[in-house]
Amino acid sequence: MKPEHSLDARGLLCPEPVMMLHAAVRKVAPGEVLQMIATDPSTQRDVPKFCQFLGYELVRHAEEKDEFIYWIRKAAS
Repeated sequence: MKPEHSLDARGLLCPEPVMMLHAAVRKVAPGEVLQMIATDPSTQRDVPKFCQFLGYELVRHAEEKDEFIYWIRKAAS
């Protein structure tokens, strides 16, 4: 899956990754996908809750070595 936007939150700790995600998703058009890469394990809990709360679709979640990768589709207006 090729995202239209990306966010690198590697090396940041809670709550910074989700705060950055909140700011980044504002720049994403409805229906577009944002890929976020993080190293903080708490994002495994926080990102799905963020998506559920705001009505975004967590399209995919993957783990590669010590990185957590999320593909988030912004809800259509």
